[in-house]
This record gives sequence, C-alpha cells and structure tokens, in this order.
Amino acid sequence: MSTGPAATRLPDGFRVALDRRVRRLPGADGGAALLGGAPPRLVHLRPAARAALGAAQTLTARDPVSTALARTLLDAGLAHPTLPQPGAPDVGDVTVVVPVKDRPLGRLLAALPAGLGGLIVVDDGSADPEFLAHEVHAAGGEVVRHGRSKGPAAARNAGLAAATTPLVAFLDSDVVPLDGWLAPLLAHLGDPAVALVAPRIVALPPHRGVLGRYEAVRSSLDLGPDPALVVPRSRVAYVPSAALLVRKEALGAGFDERMHVAEDVDLVLRLHAAGWRLRYEPSSEVAHEHRSDPSAWWLRKAYYGTGAAPLALRHPGSVPPMVLSPWSAVVCALLLLQRRWAYAGAAAVTAVATERLSRKLGRLRDPRTSAARLTGLGLAGAVLQLASGLTRHFWPVAALAVPFSARARRAVLVAALAEGVGDWWAHRDRDAAVRPGLLGHVVAHRLDDLAYGSGLWWGALRARTAAPLLPTGPAARRASPPPGVTRPLVGDGAVRQA
Repeated sequence: MSTGPAATRLPDGFRVALDRRVRRLPGADGGAALLGGAPPRLVHLRPAARAALGAAQTLTARDPVSTALARTLLDAGLAHPTLPQPGAPDVGDVTVVVPVKDRPLGRLLAALPAGLGGLIVVDDGSADPEFLAHEVHAAGGEVVRHGRSKGPAAARNAGLAAATTPLVAFLDSDVVPLDGWLAPLLAHLGDPAVALVAPRIVALPPHRGVLGRYEAVRSSLDLGPDPALVVPRSRVAYVPSAALLVRKEALGAGFDERMHVAEDVDLVLRLHAAGWRLRYEPSSEVAHEHRSDPSAWWLRKAYYGTGAAPLALRHPGSVPPMVLSPWSAVVCALLLLQRRWAYAGAAAVTAVATERLSRKLGRLRDPRTSAARLTGLGLAGAVLQLASGLTRHFWPVAALAVPFSARARRAVLVAALAEGVGDWWAHRDRDAAVRPGLLGHVVAHRLDDLAYGSGLWWGALRARTAAPLLPTGPAARRASPPPGVTRPLVGDGAVRQA
C-alpha cells in the first residue's frame, strides 16, 4: 500500500459545500465558529478564513487562504465536494473489476457505461468457466481465471494487478449500477488526496417479505442519504466493497487475502492510517440483491460479526462497540442503576460536564448555551449507544442477567423497544418504494442485532481476545491544525458502530 498522497493541495476551482448539519455559532469578538463534522467538533475560523467563507454555504479554492480552508473543511467532515467538479478524471481512466463465482453477469454488464478503460472479470473457480467467458468477451472484457476459489479479496487483487488504468472500480457480481453512478464518484478523484470513494448501496427490487422491506431501509451496506468523510469511529466509519472506485496507486497490493470477512473495513482503516482521504457519495447509487431468506440472512449477519475480532486486533481502538467520554460513561452507569439518587447523580455529572465545557468555549458569544447543546448531543449519543450495546454487542451478558434482576429486565425491555422504535422512525423513509411496518421492522432489527452479536462473541472466543468488546474514549485529535483555522475544540460525539 502507498505511504500516502504525494500532494494534498486542492486544484484551483475545486468547490465544497458545508454539510447540512453544520451550525454557525457567533463568537464573543464578532467572529464565528463552525460546529459539526466527523467526529463532531467546534472549529474557530481566523479572520482571513472567516472572510473567505463569508455567509455562504459554498467555497471555491481560488487562493492560498480559500484553498487551505476548503481542505480543512473537507478533512474535518464539515464540508463535502460539490458535483460536478472541474478537472475530474474521465470514464476512460477507469477499469471495472468484477469478482465472480458461479453467477451470471448479464444484468451487471448491461449496466456498465460506454467508454470504460477496461473490464476485467475474475472467475474465482466457477464450475462453468466457458459460459462466463462467453458473456464477458461479448461485453468487450477479459477474464482472469482462478482454477480454484481463493476468495473475493484475492479475486479483486488479481483484477487490480491486471488493470492498466489509474482508477479501478470494484463491483460485486450481485450488484447493478444505476444510471449516472460513475460521474459523481469520478468528481471526488479530482482531489489528489482521495484514494477511495464509495456509492450508496440500495436495494434491488423486488422487496420480498418483512426481511426484504427491512433490508431496503436498514441494510448494513446502505450508509444513508448524506455524503460523508469516511473516518473510523464516526457516522460513516467504513464502506462496503460491493462497489468502490479507487486510485490504483494508493492500494498497492490491495485487499488482505488472509481475511475472508471485513477485508473492506481493513482496507479502509489502512488507507486512513496512511493519510489518504476516503469519501462516501450517496448521489451515486448501486443496487444490491439483498438476502431475504431468513436462515441465509441471519447467518450472513452473524458472519459480519465475526470480522470484529480480527479488525480489533489489527487496528486497536478503531472498531470499538462503544465510544464514550469519561463523563458520559459515568452517566450511563448511573442510569443503569435505576435509582432516584443515581438519576440525580447523572444530572449532576452532566451539569458539571456542561460547565467545564463552557469554560473552554469562552470565545463564543453564549458559551453556556453552546456547551449545553454539545453536552446534550454527547449524552444522547451515549444513551443510544448504551441501548444498542445491550441489544447488540453485549446481549449475551444482558441475557444472563435478565432471569436474576428486575432492573436488568427493565433495562433490556426499554432498550429493545425504544431503540427499535427509534430505528424504525429514523430509517422508515430510506427507500421511497418501501414503507416498513413498525412491528416487522423492530422484530427484524432485534434479530439483526442478535445475529451480529452472536458472530462478534464467536469471533472473539475463537481469537481468544476481548478486544472487540472493549469500549473506548474519544479519539485524540491531530496536534497540528491546518492553515486558516485555530486548534479545534472538540465536543463529545458518539456513533453506533456497524
């Protein structure tokens, strides 16, 4: 793998737009700060940067200040590239690589755009290689064949090695790219620091039964309707390998072939550690044929869970089940006690945390209000993680406590119902063609969590490690702020890990 981007300066004319969640907070000195990002943070703009941004929601890299500010906003997750971008690569710079075994490719090949720089299908030990070769050659592609199956990571790497273009698009054999999927991804590669960009994975109709409707709005492959910087322990902490556009020079040898699950998350973590930027672009959509057979669906979810242990061992602290600051961890522990004095203690701890944070926000016009907002967001995230942890990562422990403790029964029941209903509400409109019922969604969501948690514990026991079960605190920030901004003051942020 490459040691990192050789250049990070944005090209002239590169445009970015503030994330819709970003809030401008007035400063005590008439300045301004931006609240948002991934993970959430508070960034105070220096006068030159403040003048470059003004009151606009967009910024164009035109001079040293605006270029440095645009880079800072992108790297903090406070802004995203606008589409299209000047100087983006062309479709002819892309080779599509498809790993496949015993699956027809007609619908995928028919959806590929004209003018590609290449098409390489890696036959990973199919029983009828002649039929597959005929399909691929008819589409103008070439076949690389493995005599025996080596797994999807090795198949992708074989295609990567055979590609001669600077960009490679990996597409799994069970996906269908939708019209216009490639152009938004190419726009991101106009940034020389971006190594990888992923589209949104949506459900391929028809949506069969309760599980089909659930997967249409809640698939672990679908990372939502909002663009994002891909950063470990943030809202979008990984992207699936079902569809990716990558810069070939950044990947080196590519995926780790020793990993048969979570190899895509491992790649993301290695690229991030090397200093490359990674993006998620939901305006590009690729449809995936989700599983709807109950047994196959449950086993696949459990299989995903087994990837947590090898990831936790390879990348310590990057895939924790919970991310809690010290004060929010104390509040969660007090809430679990379910005693009046504990609730009062939780309120007191929250008040102290708010006051301490307000002292760090003295440059804002109303530091206490801003501190209360940040603390509230942190507390909401912590409680959500607690509810999710009880029903997902730590459900075996919770199940052992339920027969012996009324408080455990109440906690699990409230977490299962409240988190399930909240999840349905948050995801009910993800697919315009599907309206999942509340009861079916909650039941499927609980089965989803039970499956993942089972796989996680099995993987941890098999690897003889507790690493994927250990909560952690907020990640340390980089010590040196980029030009144009001061050192950020970081709020308490929390996300649910997939």
